[in-house]
Amino acid sequence: MLHFIDKNIIVTTLDKIVNWGRSNSLWPLTFGLACCAIEMMAAGASHLDFDRFGVLFRASPRQADLIIVAGTVTYKMAPILKRIYEQMGEPKYVIAMGSCACTGGVFNTYSTVQGVDQFLPVDVYVPGCPPRPEALMYGVLKLKEKIIKEQKRWGSWR
Repeated sequence: MLHFIDKNIIVTTLDKIVNWGRSNSLWPLTFGLACCAIEMMAAGASHLDFDRFGVLFRASPRQADLIIVAGTVTYKMAPILKRIYEQMGEPKYVIAMGSCACTGGVFNTYSTVQGVDQFLPVDVYVPGCPPRPEALMYGVLKLKEKIIKEQKRWGSWR
């Protein structure tokens, strides 16, 4: 809650300031594996323009704080995805985009992981096959709401 003392003085908690900054500057790592990646690219294109929400796609895990897993994850790709996730700085978030990333989709086979949540902590699920770019945008907005409500995730007292 913001408290206005004077015209130019606002008092609030550190959690609210830090979460506001984090939610308005999400830098997702592009990890497109299948057809959902095309829709993710369309969401970043000029027609929908993720930039207006402070979302800038990054190519390096060390610069990203969000990973959008778009598409079918196989058991061969899962350790690589996990290693990339571990290289990201804290705090880090995960969006599972598409039916294949959420539940394995129609591929109930020996080589397909039945959901990214088996090895990564997923924050937001965006269902669909493939989901529209607007659905991904809605998922990012839901993640922003979740980040705003976090408490004491910016550091410790030690």
